[in-house]
Amino acid sequence: MLSTEKIFHIKESGSTMKTEVLAGITTFMTMAYILMVNSGMFAELGVSYNAIYIATAISACIGTILIGLLANLPLAQASAMGSNAFFVYTVCLGFGLGYANALVLILLDGIMFILLTVTGLRKKIFEAIPTAVRVSIPAGVGLFIAFIGLKDSGIVVADASTYVSLASFNLLSGNVAWKDIMPMLVTISALIAIAVLTCRKVKGAVLWGILGGTILYYILGFTVPGFYEGFADGLNFNPFAAFGDFGTQAFGRVFTEGFDFSPYLAEHSRMELAILIATTALAFCLVDMFDTIGTLYGACARGNILTEEGEVPNLDKAMLADAIATVCGAVCGTSTVSSYVEASTGIAEGGRTGMAAMVTGALFFVSMFLSPIAMLVPGCATAAALIYVGIMMMNCARSIDWLKTEDAVPAFLTLAMMPMTYNISYGIAFGVISHVLISVFIGKARNVKAGTWVIATLFALMFLVTH
Repeated sequence: MLSTEKIFHIKESGSTMKTEVLAGITTFMTMAYILMVNSGMFAELGVSYNAIYIATAISACIGTILIGLLANLPLAQASAMGSNAFFVYTVCLGFGLGYANALVLILLDGIMFILLTVTGLRKKIFEAIPTAVRVSIPAGVGLFIAFIGLKDSGIVVADASTYVSLASFNLLSGNVAWKDIMPMLVTISALIAIAVLTCRKVKGAVLWGILGGTILYYILGFTVPGFYEGFADGLNFNPFAAFGDFGTQAFGRVFTEGFDFSPYLAEHSRMELAILIATTALAFCLVDMFDTIGTLYGACARGNILTEEGEVPNLDKAMLADAIATVCGAVCGTSTVSSYVEASTGIAEGGRTGMAAMVTGALFFVSMFLSPIAMLVPGCATAAALIYVGIMMMNCARSIDWLKTEDAVPAFLTLAMMPMTYNISYGIAFGVISHVLISVFIGKARNVKAGTWVIATLFALMFLVTH
């Protein structure tokens, strides 16, 4: 029987079992928020919170263990922030596809990712996206996520004349009640708490911020008349009840219902459906690819575990683990599974091998039995996590040359159109198409790669046929 040393080479990597265990725990603490945030998002589609909680935990467990075993890296995976918002708010609530239909796109994304990784085409697709657009995607996704958090918390509201506006905090006006203001104050308080804890280098700052916001919410609940009326009626502390919801509402629905597009075809043509599937699956794949590669390089660089050539150790195996996990996520009923930059906190604790990932994966398994407690977390608390994660994703924008117009315009359109159109794929589309058009009219058409032309054409067809 193989020992952990032979599998993970812990001593050879300059680490110890104790260090790896602590690193795995630290990583879990910093990314456990996804269990609650993802469940809350999907609940807007009418899918049980419990069902998605289990789906998120299982796919995170599988993905994290895979990256530990296949690539021997101290990283972790779970449903990607950004892709989950794209799934819920754009593909389902925006485009009008059903929950099960959208899972088909995730399945296609995972299969595409596997094929691209195995065949080596991943690098060509990666290079086909203009650098300015590629760099801007995480920032655009960050703005999109932060906007969702502000909207879900009630801080940003719809306005007839300006489209969006700030919610009123003026109790004296008589137009707003304390029960409406209280959740917004909880979101703001939780966000500030996360920022303060992060500045003080507290591990798991986002998770502690969510938990602190939850406690504050229920304390302030005593100041809201009727807040606790019927509160206990909907509570169910049976940890196995969530598995029942998972089995009936999420697991396998991609196969049992996903390929039935008749509701969508009742109002759209087959051509529209074909273009929608092609461009949306491509958008999922691109976001997944850039997010994964960026995370792998970023996390490994912070831990000084890149190779002498500056590459991520076992990169292809890590990417394959990511792709397989995405397929598993689609089967379980959740969105794209990707590597989490939060794993860099575990690396900072000394994690150097896949053993740390195994510990994180084991904790995701244990968390499946804690869904009754997780259900008590209010949306205003998880909204703070969305805003904070969005802020953190803006970091890449500093590498854009804003004084170089041919880069600045595609970059700006990429990151601005995502939150303004509530659609990640539209942001990528505007960025790629604008890059091609600017290059053509300034006499640099020869510099546009063939793959870029193909992607730009697909996105142009998306606007012409489906929108």
